[in-house]
Amino acid sequence: MENTSQTLALPERKPRQYMPADFEVRDWESLESYFEELKTREIHSQEDLERWIADRSELESVLSENLAWRYIKMTCDTQDEALTQAFQFFVTEIEPKASPYDDAFNRKLVESPYIDGLDEEKYRIYLRGVRRAIELFREENIPLQTEISTKQQQYGAIAGAMMVTLDGEEMTLQRAADRLKQTDRAVREDAYLAIQNRRLEDKEKLDELYTELVQLRHQVALNAGFENFRDYMFAALGRFDYGPEDTFSFHQAIKEKVVPVTRQIDLNHKDQLGLDTLRPWDMDVDPSMLPPLEPFKTGDQLLSQTIECFYHLDSFLGDCLVTMREMGHLDLESRKGKAPGGYNYPLDEIGVPFIFMNATSSLRDVVTLLHEGGHAVHSFLTRDLPLNAAKHPPSEVAELASMSMELLTLDYWDIFFPNQEDLVRAKRQHLEGVLETFPWVATIDKFQHWVYENPNHTVEERHQNWVRIFEEFNLQEVDWSGLEHIKPYIWQKQLHLYEVPFYYVEYAMAQLGAVAVWKRYKSEPEAALEGYKKALSLGYTATIGEIYAAAGIRFDFSSEYIQTLVDFVKDELAQLDHK
Repeated sequence: MENTSQTLALPERKPRQYMPADFEVRDWESLESYFEELKTREIHSQEDLERWIADRSELESVLSENLAWRYIKMTCDTQDEALTQAFQFFVTEIEPKASPYDDAFNRKLVESPYIDGLDEEKYRIYLRGVRRAIELFREENIPLQTEISTKQQQYGAIAGAMMVTLDGEEMTLQRAADRLKQTDRAVREDAYLAIQNRRLEDKEKLDELYTELVQLRHQVALNAGFENFRDYMFAALGRFDYGPEDTFSFHQAIKEKVVPVTRQIDLNHKDQLGLDTLRPWDMDVDPSMLPPLEPFKTGDQLLSQTIECFYHLDSFLGDCLVTMREMGHLDLESRKGKAPGGYNYPLDEIGVPFIFMNATSSLRDVVTLLHEGGHAVHSFLTRDLPLNAAKHPPSEVAELASMSMELLTLDYWDIFFPNQEDLVRAKRQHLEGVLETFPWVATIDKFQHWVYENPNHTVEERHQNWVRIFEEFNLQEVDWSGLEHIKPYIWQKQLHLYEVPFYYVEYAMAQLGAVAVWKRYKSEPEAALEGYKKALSLGYTATIGEIYAAAGIRFDFSSEYIQTLVDFVKDELAQLDHK
């Protein structure tokens, strides 16, 4: 293992070839000349066309990184009005003006007489995306998409302001949720009810916001010639490899192959806890009734441990996180005013991403940093790809990077849990969580299908159908008596529904892929790790199936394939019983 305290030579921003090195995005006026130049530039040869593509890519990188920093700063402090205004300025003043140029650029490219001379292997995925973007673009959708972006940002502000007071201490909902792991059932119940009651205070506000978003999104779809927003988003997300019917089959396969397993896990926990009935606040406590795992005290400790873990697996992986630490590209700890959730945000010019999360002191935080660290490694592996678009693969690939990292590092979790008993508990909790991913993803995805297939539904119909779908997949052994008023609103905690619609089923697809990567790693570690890195380094220069094949696995979510991988995880869980 390499020395984790080393200081690496920090990456330098690639020299700009088209825009001035000191150019910064401050207003539209300073940008407009570059857009106009690209729009009107004469192209007289294939070489000219490739230079034009490269210059357009550079402009996209400059804009992307500027937006990234505005978003990062805003989410780190949602209470700083200036940061929110800076982000909103980009969304309302820059993006709407740039959008028509993007369409003009796409048309200029596909109409060029020199397009047939472009290298098929290098440009095929890029050109496929360009042609799809032309199909989807409508000028009348620009102001709607601006309004949608502004409203989406409201969700983070509402959720980020949610605090509860327990035992006289004000805390974020994330920190309060740590109490759901406490062995004292009364403590768990108090924490659960405090969290849910705080969420319910904003239930009408969040319902109203979602209704507005659904209506705006539906209009975007109609404008683009689609029957509903679901069909529009399948096109917009570049789902060339599967359609809505495939996801319906996936939901059914999860119901048949995974739900019986997770239901049995809940029954086993109930027996181990010695309870007559399971309540919602009993789901996160360790059934051994040992105190909750506390793998770290501070964000710095969590980062140091994760770096060490990455170095044990592969020196390049460790170097990625050390570089980010040296550059200050991490904000890990939960605090008041910080937006909820966690993300890895690529920074297209410098090529070193930023990790944001809300760590308290839980196993979930360890998994989150390993997960976002997988995304970060993906950013490093694609940073030298020549086209900006190639650095942004679809979520089915992006989430393969992150979810695989959670499992590939399992053999080194003793860094977080030096006590063998704690280590076994942590692995068991995580592997059970891997299986529990599938029903929850199916729930959120199936709910979205219903919402956008029925865009004019009432709020009451939304609640009824949420409960119906939730009960189909989740917590079927849990007693909800006296809590019936909570269940219709559980979906409001899922930021994806508000901020990135239909980006969720990919988690389950990628979770299957991650289990397959891990299964391969258990038998041939070097080949599996090299395959993983090779697949990620492709970025979006190949199809999803080709990228999965490069990792030595299949892009497959059939019932038979799910059964094979669920059985593998069950076997790994059984082996933990003997450690």
